[in-house]
Amino acid sequence: MDGNGRWAKQRGLPRLEGHRRGVETVRTVTDAAREMGIRYITLYAFSVENWRRPAEEVSGLMGLLDYFLKRELDTLIKNKVRLHTIGRTEDLPANVQRELNRVKAATAGFTEWNLVLALNYGARTEAADAARAYATAVRDGREKLEDCSWERFNRYLYTADIPEPDLLIRTSGETRISNFLMLQLAYAELIFTPTLWPEFGKSDLQAAVDEYNKRERRFGLTSEQIKAGTK
Repeated sequence: MDGNGRWAKQRGLPRLEGHRRGVETVRTVTDAAREMGIRYITLYAFSVENWRRPAEEVSGLMGLLDYFLKRELDTLIKNKVRLHTIGRTEDLPANVQRELNRVKAATAGFTEWNLVLALNYGARTEAADAARAYATAVRDGREKLEDCSWERFNRYLYTADIPEPDLLIRTSGETRISNFLMLQLAYAELIFTPTLWPEFGKSDLQAAVDEYNKRERRFGLTSEQIKAGTK
């Protein structure tokens, strides 16, 4: 969700105002995704690198996250949307952790619609944490080193219970994935749009999905194999 700061700068507003507007876009996009039948949507809300931003901005972002969780709980319950988190959430402020735990517990029984917030997340951090956890399992006799495969290693990622993404959308014109789900994105389709996140709406999401539906996903096969139904 990139471009909040630039959106604010273009209008002579403080960066935090851009982030506030970005929070409104979250509701718009998550509602639109549900209407389109998209069962899982993951939002890269705060990265491990974002701690390096000015303290005032970081504090403001944490405040907005706390506000979002309190405001959206009733809506999530009404729409039967389950909240998940990925990342080192234990390093977030205590009040944010409490709200996250409260919302996750209140929505834990829902299965059809899923909102995943990547918080204090970094793909390299995730890989290191997963490698450490797998090594511990080998040491404790719960895994065998020679049995290591993607399917087994995947169980130790933050996303173990979440399907791999089919489509990545990055807003604001940047054309990199910035340490986001690098292992899980191996076969995802990538779409980069110049639209800034605060201006991203249902029509933009629909356009991205339409583009995705035009693409042929081969997973290492040839077009001929795909057309013939080869598995």
